[in-house]
Amino acid sequence: MSVTHSDAPEAPTTAPPKAGTPATEVTDGPATGGAGVPHVVGRVDDVPPGEGRAFVAGGTQVAVFRLRDGSLHATQAACPHSGGPLADGQTDAGVLVCPLHLYAFRWSDGACTSGAPPVRLYPVAEQDGALVVTV
Repeated sequence: MSVTHSDAPEAPTTAPPKAGTPATEVTDGPATGGAGVPHVVGRVDDVPPGEGRAFVAGGTQVAVFRLRDGSLHATQAACPHSGGPLADGQTDAGVLVCPLHLYAFRWSDGACTSGAPPVRLYPVAEQDGALVVTV
């Protein structure tokens, strides 16, 4: 699989992928259809265990979390309730809690436990130490 920084295809390489630029402003990106395109957004080490960080994946701002068990999760960067920065939220194996109004969203399906609109979840994986998010 070739991982790219933009929508343009890139030839496969044996060198580790180069990291993208972390997001500085937290907003939600556009919805995408189909299977999505993988994007290297940073290094796994950029996200400390138990925390989240905001990145840009192909023009879409995402929040990537590395749980204490080592698992990775990615979601839209802004809370659908009030635009809160989800990368600053608290998380555990089951839910992500928005830092503004404490809305909780399930990692299993993105649904809010209190009935607010769900968050968009994105596939995320580690590839040779890089974070790869598909949007």
